[in-house]
Amino acid sequence: MKHSAGIIVLCLLAAIALPACKTQYEAILSGNDMDLKYKTAMEYFNAGKYGKSAQLFESMTMLTTGTERDDSVQYYWGLSNYLNKDYYTAEANFESFISKFPRSIFTEPAMFYRLDCMYRQTLRYELDQRPTYSAMAAMGEYLAQFPEGEHSDLCRSMLESLGNRLDRKAYENAKLYYKMEDYKAARVAFKNVLKEDADNIYREDILYYSAMSSYKFAELSVQSKQKERFLVFQDDYLNFIGEYPDSKYRKELDSLYKKVKGKN
Repeated sequence: MKHSAGIIVLCLLAAIALPACKTQYEAILSGNDMDLKYKTAMEYFNAGKYGKSAQLFESMTMLTTGTERDDSVQYYWGLSNYLNKDYYTAEANFESFISKFPRSIFTEPAMFYRLDCMYRQTLRYELDQRPTYSAMAAMGEYLAQFPEGEHSDLCRSMLESLGNRLDRKAYENAKLYYKMEDYKAARVAFKNVLKEDADNIYREDILYYSAMSSYKFAELSVQSKQKERFLVFQDDYLNFIGEYPDSKYRKELDSLYKKVKGKN
């Protein structure tokens, strides 16, 4: 019985102690001692406790407006959210920071972290790419302002990655017509992709499928129109081998070209 009573007492003491620890943090959080708040927030930040540091920095934002700590509090609020992987909130933090403090020592990293938040919120190529365009615009602004900035090389790499994603989306969208066996529409779609972006990274595949589309469209046509439509394939074939003489598709297209030439 005495042993059980001792356990109960210890549990009660622990239950009392826990709220006391919590109350200490909450007292600082709700208090107006800016020095203590800032010191505690930085301690939590340096210890990797970003959720708590974010709360403390946020609680200081109204009280430090117009003071020498204003930009650092706003910046570390955003950075705490960023490191806590709350990219949506962090993006809003950094966007606000950039607007308020265009000449702060934290402006360059704030711009980068904002665009990195945007980059992390972009969607795979099959989905809506409006976030991708927004992120690319932010990257362009960063590189225009900080062409040799600390994060400029990484920013260029991210920009290239997003550009490649848009290239793939355009390519795959055109390829849908090919998969649906609408070869006339497929050829038009492939040509439009290159018309809008001649340097699409899938250019070789696009030219291949464009040639295949013209071949299949001609092959499925009524006999009276085949000759004229096979001439379109021959043009596509010659354009393709002119650009990619050593392509993996060369053997297949050579065979089709010889077949068409044999009919004429």
